[in-house]
Amino acid sequence: MRAIRVHEFGGPGVLKVENVADPVAGPGQVLVAVKAAGVNPADTYMRTGTYARKPSLPYTPGMDGGGVVESVGSGVTHVKPGDRVYLSGSITGTYAEKTLSDASKVHPLPERVSFAQAAGIHVPYATAFQSLIHIAKGRAGETLLVHGASGGVGIAAVQIGRALGMTVIGTAGSDRGRQLVREQGAHNVLDHHAANFADQAGAATNGKGPDVILEMLANVNLSKDLQIIGLNGRIVVIGNRGTIEINPRDAMMKGAAVYGMLLFNVTEEELRRIHAGLNAGFENGTLRPVVGHEFKLDDASKAHETVMSPGALGKVVLIP
Repeated sequence: MRAIRVHEFGGPGVLKVENVADPVAGPGQVLVAVKAAGVNPADTYMRTGTYARKPSLPYTPGMDGGGVVESVGSGVTHVKPGDRVYLSGSITGTYAEKTLSDASKVHPLPERVSFAQAAGIHVPYATAFQSLIHIAKGRAGETLLVHGASGGVGIAAVQIGRALGMTVIGTAGSDRGRQLVREQGAHNVLDHHAANFADQAGAATNGKGPDVILEMLANVNLSKDLQIIGLNGRIVVIGNRGTIEINPRDAMMKGAAVYGMLLFNVTEEELRRIHAGLNAGFENGTLRPVVGHEFKLDDASKAHETVMSPGALGKVVLIP
């Protein structure tokens, strides 16, 4: 089969297409023919060797994807060859024509969800669900501010917040991005580049400030988040690309909490609850992954550049 292989850490150019042996499903494993693979910012950090978890070289990137079951190992009963599925993890990497996964990471794919959309389920939606439900403990009637709401995780957070009964404020840096956020159900949409952003956020919450902020670029926004957060508010840091100076007194004055979020820290029990909730949302149509860009496997380097570019809209996927 064809697969992307990384033999050294570095820039997008280290992503190379190679012919490798097909994986074989062992006990408790599932072999999936990949129809679409999700490209995430975390993949780019792993590629550079700067992520919290550094993969052993050489490796094939990719944690999520959508496809068709090709074969199953002994003990696997919840899926069978020919079933449409989405993946919440991979043993051999999803940037390939086939991938091997533990059975617990393979989930039936509702008919209303395409394979390209399936590639945008696990990392974005599990991240948003974990951040909003398990960490921030968001509740119906509260106000949620999603920074970078036009990206994969941001769109997921907007949809989950709306389904939960929260008042959702989404930010984006372009007219096109803000229109996309509106289409996904945000009650208010703001330009996070605006000079009077804090005033706009205050007006959108009647001066109270948001109860929950999901932060995709903490090195730029965290200080401002602490200034606009509501009393006893919760900020969840999902993305960060550098350092920032904050005034702890801002947190003290509001009784605010700042949490860090990394998907690798999620427990198996939390994952079970996450995917039970997500499956319900995909089946009833309240959750709808948005695919922004599709690339061929040979263009994986371009996909990595796109997912890290400002203003990227929706999910970036590879189509083997």
